[in-house]
Amino acid sequence: MGRTPDFDMFSTRDPIMPMAGFMTWQRHRPLRRMLAAAILGALCAVILGFGWGYLGAAETGASPQPQPARWTPSDPPNQPIGQARGIYPGRVVWVHDPRVARWDGNPASGGWYEDKFTNPELAAQMLSRSLRLLTGATSDSAAWEALFRHFNRTQGRGDTGYRPGEKVAVKLNMNCSPGHEPAPTHGLYNTPQVTLALLRQLVTQAGVRQEDIVVYDASRFINDTIFRPAHAEFPGIRFEDREGGDGRYKVQPDKAAALHFADPSVPDSGRTYLPTCVTGASYLINVALLKGHSLAAVTLCAKNHFGSVYRENTGPQDPHRGWNPSNLHETITTFRRPMGTYNALVDLMGHKDLGGKTVLYLIDALYAAPHQSQRPEKWQSPPFSGHWTASLFASQDAVALESVIVDFCAAEETAVRMVGAVDNYLHEAALANQPPSGVRYDPEGDGTPLASLGVHEHWNNPHQRQYSRNLGIGRGIELVTGP
Repeated sequence: MGRTPDFDMFSTRDPIMPMAGFMTWQRHRPLRRMLAAAILGALCAVILGFGWGYLGAAETGASPQPQPARWTPSDPPNQPIGQARGIYPGRVVWVHDPRVARWDGNPASGGWYEDKFTNPELAAQMLSRSLRLLTGATSDSAAWEALFRHFNRTQGRGDTGYRPGEKVAVKLNMNCSPGHEPAPTHGLYNTPQVTLALLRQLVTQAGVRQEDIVVYDASRFINDTIFRPAHAEFPGIRFEDREGGDGRYKVQPDKAAALHFADPSVPDSGRTYLPTCVTGASYLINVALLKGHSLAAVTLCAKNHFGSVYRENTGPQDPHRGWNPSNLHETITTFRRPMGTYNALVDLMGHKDLGGKTVLYLIDALYAAPHQSQRPEKWQSPPFSGHWTASLFASQDAVALESVIVDFCAAEETAVRMVGAVDNYLHEAALANQPPSGVRYDPEGDGTPLASLGVHEHWNNPHQRQYSRNLGIGRGIELVTGP
């Protein structure tokens, strides 16, 4: 950073001449100079605070408010809450391989999504390793069998694995894909390498027929960088996005599948619908990204479903054609809502057709972005140390997975959106049966409240990254790492 300007740098030719004149007048009067500096500092603080508040308010139309200080957890380390889920309850897998991501960051030389920068063979190996570590299986096919069998058993479907003909929906986060062609901004969306590796796994290892797989993002576009190689190899897989065309199908709302929000003041409760590709599926795989967010601090698997909701009354000027979650923005804004308040992400996480169908949660973290609309940035915290995050995270427990990612983001200086009540939604989700907010989460509106959606805790420190199951002191999260 440059040095702090002194008052002699102001000139009488400066556009703010009255301020400059005042500074010149007081230069030889120490007491007045100190007073002026204090006034100027206070003015700057007000202006900067207004600017931060305005950035967040821009998405919601709310009045600008000062931004709180950087987030620190309200709960102590290694104090789990909620009920852990999974074959190995609370297990989160983290596979890190710096070799997989080699983009030079220069758009002139190409995009991060190209195979010359992001290694498809290594991405496939990382996914295979993640599946085996998550399930304890010794082969990929056995890992999928374990995942489907555990899911069906816990959902009351019997002790059975995947059965031919059952539909599998794959939710991507294409927020930075404004069309079917690659965008010159190089904003971050799902890597083609991880996406194609997942589709290969489903077809060749899990035994899912191509025609029983649908890949979607209802509010954005499935980019050519993903669609073309996937469609060339698997022409029977269906792709759905906001507009359809160019080989994709236009996503359709299911008016029989409504979301009911626990806070009755949320607009369009009971009139917010899910896509038919989701309601018609037996299973869902949620593939989110490692991103910050201007309102929610982070956008992971829970917020990925903002690309799964439809409303009828958004008006003819809505560029999202009704696939617009803006009615939920106020409920997720971390710097305006304290801990112990309602959060619509919990309704999404717990709905029977969203979280209730999810057999696997993945975070495609080969690259990370500090904001939902920005290109990737390298991380500075160890072990990334100035490199791309080059990671893949996997879990059967959505709350545990996002708790781990939140801890990683809290330790990373480039994750600049970590302000306010960042993990409020995780407390609400872990204790969804008796949430701190006191609301009754019943996203289907059928009178049956949610149970705990998973386990939440924070690690012991950002260097050791140990959770209660790692330490043998509790029944919370277990972070398992692999090369």
